[in-house]
Amino acid sequence: MNFQEFIKNGLVRKASPDSQLLQSLLKVIDNDLSFLETVQITELSARKVIGNYYDTLREILEVIALKGGFKVYAHEPFVAFLKEKGKESIAAKFDRFRILRNSINYYGASISAEEAIIYKQELLDLISTLKKEL
Repeated sequence: MNFQEFIKNGLVRKASPDSQLLQSLLKVIDNDLSFLETVQITELSARKVIGNYYDTLREILEVIALKGGFKVYAHEPFVAFLKEKGKESIAAKFDRFRILRNSINYYGASISAEEAIIYKQELLDLISTLKKEL
């Protein structure tokens, strides 16, 4: 499904950028990243840590979409949003983590601490790349 179809289906709506909301979201993102850096990845914490890094990545995409005049009400439209902006590689990586997060949250999938360490770095790389657009 392309981005325009998500708009037609109501999963994305046009919105006016709200500078106070954007600033608030950016502060939440920075606070979350600071907190996550203090959490040690263990077998017990791995799935939650990765889920929270994914949520931070998604929040950055929310800010970018809002700045562009869109409010997104689901995770999958962000893939189409990124593709429409010509960011195919980032879209594919985001979608991979979206699917991983869904597997963890909805199907009880587990990940090892070793996998989580690798995923964390990949997520941080994506976050860093996207933060440059803020």
